[in-house]
Amino acid sequence: MKPTTFSLFVTLAALAACNNLYSPSTNVPPPPGPNFTVIRAQGDSLAIADTLNKFRAALGGSLNAPNSPPADSGRREINWDGVPAALTNVDNFPADFFNVNSKRGAIFSTSGTGFRVDSSGFSDINAGLADQFKAFSPKKLFMSVGSPVLTVDFRLVGTTTNGLVKGFGVVFSDVDRANSTRVDYFDANGVEIASIASPAHLGAQGFTFVGAVFDSAIVARVVITSGDASLDASSQDVSAGGTKDLVVMDDFVYGEPRPLR
Repeated sequence: MKPTTFSLFVTLAALAACNNLYSPSTNVPPPPGPNFTVIRAQGDSLAIADTLNKFRAALGGSLNAPNSPPADSGRREINWDGVPAALTNVDNFPADFFNVNSKRGAIFSTSGTGFRVDSSGFSDINAGLADQFKAFSPKKLFMSVGSPVLTVDFRLVGTTTNGLVKGFGVVFSDVDRANSTRVDYFDANGVEIASIASPAHLGAQGFTFVGAVFDSAIVARVVITSGDASLDASSQDVSAGGTKDLVVMDDFVYGEPRPLR
């Protein structure tokens, strides 16, 4: 019995060796990802403004005005406050508004039912939220409707051509729990190249900022998760006795969308 057992063991070992010799190795480490710098902050509006200025400096160049043609450098910004009254406090804000109406090269999508720019602190949705959220740049805020997840795809400004940005950052309002809120970054092949969680805010200072700047324009898409749940008529934040961390968004800052290479 022993020779038979030993022979079988040797045969199996030999087969394993052959498989290891001629099959692609599973032990080869993947190539390193792109280099990037994480810029995060928590605090009051002054602290966030200072961090935003550092983020803008890291992106480089100057602010390119809405509706200006595609540029070779610089950045675009969205702060919601110029959105017309007819598109404020409704749940059907156009997904392409910031590439058609006010051209800045950003297209939105969500697994929910729409998007909302709000000037009421979302009290029009739920009166109990009237004092829950502060606006970093008063007074409008933004959210996805029916889902806390928002996808932003980039286009060469004012066109349907896919674009790449060097970095992206967002101001959040009322992140109570670290890691409930995050920004995931993807390249043109749909590969995740960074995932950055927001810190929790500091006491009554309700703002946080999350951003990443890469060595070159490589980001085709970002996916933003704002808290644990979307807002509705019965929403109650964890800070008010609820079970979910409710979070909304304010300013977006990102590099000028550049052509795919």
